[in-house]
Amino acid sequence: PAAAAPARGRGRALQSALREAVRSGRLGAGTRLPASRELAADLGVSRGLVTEAYEQLTAEGYLRSGRGAGTWVSDAVRAAAREIRDLAPRPPGARADFRPGTPDLSLFPRAAWSAAHASVLARLPHHALGYPDPRGLPALRTALAALLARRRGVAADPERLMVCSGVAQATTLLGFALYGRGLRTVGMEDPGSPEHASLFASSGLGTVPLPLDAEGLAPGPLARSGVRAVVTTPSHQFPSGISYSPERRTELLEWARSVDGFVLEDDYDGDFRYDRAPVGALQGLDPERVVYTGSVSKSLAPGLRLGWLLAPRELLDELVERKRTMDLGNPSLDQAVLAEFIERGGYDRQLRRCQRAYRERRDALVTALATHFPGTEVSGIAAGLHVIARLPERYGPEPRFLRRAEEAGIALRPLADHGTARPADGHVRLVIGYAQLTPGGIQRGVRLLAEAVADR
Repeated sequence: PAAAAPARGRGRALQSALREAVRSGRLGAGTRLPASRELAADLGVSRGLVTEAYEQLTAEGYLRSGRGAGTWVSDAVRAAAREIRDLAPRPPGARADFRPGTPDLSLFPRAAWSAAHASVLARLPHHALGYPDPRGLPALRTALAALLARRRGVAADPERLMVCSGVAQATTLLGFALYGRGLRTVGMEDPGSPEHASLFASSGLGTVPLPLDAEGLAPGPLARSGVRAVVTTPSHQFPSGISYSPERRTELLEWARSVDGFVLEDDYDGDFRYDRAPVGALQGLDPERVVYTGSVSKSLAPGLRLGWLLAPRELLDELVERKRTMDLGNPSLDQAVLAEFIERGGYDRQLRRCQRAYRERRDALVTALATHFPGTEVSGIAAGLHVIARLPERYGPEPRFLRRAEEAGIALRPLADHGTARPADGHVRLVIGYAQLTPGGIQRGVRLLAEAVADR
């Protein structure tokens, strides 16, 4: 390849070919290379080009040489692993994937997003491509503050709003801030999202499971737990599907004030309510005690890694400094595109589109369960991207049910995966996600599940 390269690039081509031969092991450690005159004659290139290549690779450590001793492959080189793996969480060959938490990525507004991207690139000033404010671009923080105040009833000050790489980073940032204040444990809803525990663990915090009742976090166990911070999903609790009652919201805030603590509100799908207007965020009732987080993962796509955190004034400086040292801020161009998308009304249109689609799919799932699993109880408010389904006892025991579903290629998640409590009865309890499937796919998947678990 080096001999066939254009004259100007022949030297670089020879160096690259020799490096790759050493890295791959084709030229093993201790191999003696031809003299520069011999290799030049073999390749039909000048001796100076070969000499320069040997000198460059000797300087880099790939080769070693000694006066009058020739040139050898160095012992220092080790071949790099060549395997390229994809660690993205995808079910292997599932015929129907009912796992919760995944939106329909085909609904991503490619044309509108592309138009916003082109518009931003055409007029974004050069200096905006430098390191951003670690909190995020002022234009995006202003647009998000207006959006959240209008749609979620949040007390949104752009100066206290931070753009993050999703709720995951927001949770990790809060964990570091709380650890720096001497906290060592955080309360978590039980059942709840298991991801929160691992995120807090990365910042040194342990987690304490706290039980729920029909209105939200049970106040007695919370008061006795000794924690001063707790993670909640009050608008649409994950996974139970309840919405915290007004009385329980008030009790939760009174607890936070009494212990000089904080409530982390994960508003993961607060925009998606199908039977009425969404209940406003808890944060609007006490912005100094509630840390509010959200993202575009359910409304646009999780791969964008764009979310936000509204911080109490007491925590703001610590959170901003931790964000700065963690990654110097989110990509400026992505932030500018999202700001443009919000300002032009594209985000509101996308939410309406998703609401129509997901409401239809929820209805399709409820109908399919009633048809193929008569007697099934679907609990939780009409909201979000999942339901809790309690199947009649005749479909149990749960381990057998799940085993048969897996054998049939149907991906499911039991409610037991989300908490410490294990029901004593023989009912099968599932957390069923539906957003990623079409209505027809939902009907087909439930039918396949019924056939797979039928007595045989």
